[in-house]
Amino acid sequence: MRSIVVLVGGVGGSRFTSGLVAELERRYPDVITRPSVTAVVNTGDDAWIAGLRLCPDLDSMMYTLAGVNDTTRGWGRAGETERVADELNAYGVGWPWFTLGDLDLGTLIARSALLRDGLTLTEATAQLSARWRGGAGLPVSLLPASDDPVETHVRVTLPGASSESLIHFEEWWVKYRAGLRASGFEQLGIESARPTPHVLNAIAGADAIILAPSNPVVSIGTILSIPGLREAVRAATAPVVGVSPIIAGAAVRGMADACLTAIGVETSALAVAAHYGGRVDGGLLDSWLVAEEDAAILGRIRALGIRALAVPLWMRDLDTSACLAGAALDAAAAESQSRMAKLGRRHGQ
Repeated sequence: MRSIVVLVGGVGGSRFTSGLVAELERRYPDVITRPSVTAVVNTGDDAWIAGLRLCPDLDSMMYTLAGVNDTTRGWGRAGETERVADELNAYGVGWPWFTLGDLDLGTLIARSALLRDGLTLTEATAQLSARWRGGAGLPVSLLPASDDPVETHVRVTLPGASSESLIHFEEWWVKYRAGLRASGFEQLGIESARPTPHVLNAIAGADAIILAPSNPVVSIGTILSIPGLREAVRAATAPVVGVSPIIAGAAVRGMADACLTAIGVETSALAVAAHYGGRVDGGLLDSWLVAEEDAAILGRIRALGIRALAVPLWMRDLDTSACLAGAALDAAAAESQSRMAKLGRRHGQ
């Protein structure tokens, strides 16, 4: 195995990817033989705030992989202060319900300057990533799913209103804590967006593709909605392994259940597997990892044409995240071996 691609959202995706890096370091002590990891990151949460380009999932990935994330809050930088946010609030600028720390704002200022200098988001992300770990950069290549703006909005009825409005996903998620019933999601700009050549090349050249346990609707779903990207994953020769974000009928993190309900999908590992679909029937998945608590549904998942395994799914720390990533790697290897065996039998006939 030489190259691994992970499709990821924010906090859950960053935890999984950190575990993947740790597991690869354990399995391949020699950095020369260690497989490369590329993370294709959701940009649907992106927005302009106070004139600055906010990319929450890219930043969560970057901070976590750089080892500077706030592990207590689960987002942002460790050791933050919020003096600038207080000043912005005093001026009535930005979103008062969306607090950005001073260090975080430094990232946004740098990104916005690079974008205004003419760099693409991919190029700006590479430059921001290069500063970490003493200039050695991150152990993972971060790629925005598209350089074209794609922002997720939510259809809701606001308090006191009699008709629906379309609000930015972050407002629904952070301000209202997904407490307003969503009737649907719209990715503004999705029709004209395209995956970058970097993303398409990474997928085409991968030896394993992993769908991280990120939100299947607004994280992985947004990535796959970019025209041409789902098709690229389906056309890849690499096995596709998904990790369930649902354990025993409940979302592992965040409010993915509210997102699934909005699109008419039950909050269960089985329903999310069916939502992605088996590759043999035109879907995406070759293998699907569910929690040990969901072992009873393995047969029903396999009936969808998807290999299914029950493994410890809780990512409580780096060790448990690494074990989960190891299970995903093993599932990809098993799928590759199965394909080779089938090919060998055909040639032997």
